[in-house]
Amino acid sequence: MPEIQEYKGNKILNLNPESKFSFSFGLAKAKLILENLDVIKKFVETEGKDLGEFGNKPGNENSPDTF
Repeated sequence: MPEIQEYKGNKILNLNPESKFSFSFGLAKAKLILENLDVIKKFVETEGKDLGEFGNKPGNENSPDTF
């Protein structure tokens, strides 16, 4: 069950605290996740193979060509 914890004086959300490898993040990353939910859904739907209309937009710093 998810829970709010504290790390270095900041609140974090831990989605699976009972797990050996838990997954937690703070407010800034939570906002980033919410802003990109459609991209994350497309990534999951395509099993990591495509971002559809969300991928490789001009000026997208995360495009594969950046590396």
